[in-house]
Amino acid sequence: MPQRLCSIILVLGLLSPNGGCYGTPGLARNAATAIIRVEGSDTMVNIAQAWAEQYHKRRPEVSVQVLGGGSGVGIASLIEGYCELANTSRKMKQKEIEKAIARHHGLEPIEHIVGYDALAVYVHPSNPRDTISLEELAEVFGVDGTITRWSQLGVSGMPRDQIIRVSRQNSSGTYAFFREVVLGKQDFKLGSVDANGSKDVVALTSRTPGAIGYSGMGYSTPRVKMLKVSRRTGEPGIAPTMENAQNRSYPITRPLQIYTLGEPEGDVKKYLDWIKSPAGQRVVLELGYVPARE
Repeated sequence: MPQRLCSIILVLGLLSPNGGCYGTPGLARNAATAIIRVEGSDTMVNIAQAWAEQYHKRRPEVSVQVLGGGSGVGIASLIEGYCELANTSRKMKQKEIEKAIARHHGLEPIEHIVGYDALAVYVHPSNPRDTISLEELAEVFGVDGTITRWSQLGVSGMPRDQIIRVSRQNSSGTYAFFREVVLGKQDFKLGSVDANGSKDVVALTSRTPGAIGYSGMGYSTPRVKMLKVSRRTGEPGIAPTMENAQNRSYPITRPLQIYTLGEPEGDVKKYLDWIKSPAGQRVVLELGYVPARE
């Protein structure tokens, strides 16, 4: 039995038939008697933790444990049976779906869209640039791109002319989504600074005047600037706002998903139903993401 799962069972008792882990009768009355394990997207860590905290206040007997690591990590964990819910900022790949079905005797992964996110392009506040196009981003980040200096983008007066690209590791759903929407069939250009999480991208960019990075708009701080993005060079840029993400006018908008193996049951179903309810969607709104429902 996997060590991680073993440790959970030793503390909380036997696995329940409805997808949660339940404690033994000897546990204290105020201890959680059910645990729901959530893993995956770093983009969704903030919102997943907020959901878990709010839900525990409503149902103290249920403990929701949240881990990040990236969308790929969450999907792999779901397939291996280490978690009940996989947070992802990308769709499951066909080979991942097939592996899950084979591993779990025909049980198919089910997608639950729980919100939307605008993937923002961040620069240091001192950068005078306000707008960038998808074409220019491809030239900056793509392996075939020729833009390596800010002066090539018409920016002058920078402490260093060299563009410092802040990217994500290749297991990240943010990495995969940016590549799909911005780079198309290109690979990423080598030599970027690859951050472990969405928050790290913003932190690195805030400390580096010549940097440009991409991360969820929910991670914006006053120490960075979010650029407007246009589909083509010369066109007006669209700001990464909640309204523009909801009406899909912002070019880098994506759904945020939670995957389960088969239709959820028991405490897992109740938790997902709460996330999709007005109370759960209010958390989405408060953290700067776009609700999946009006």
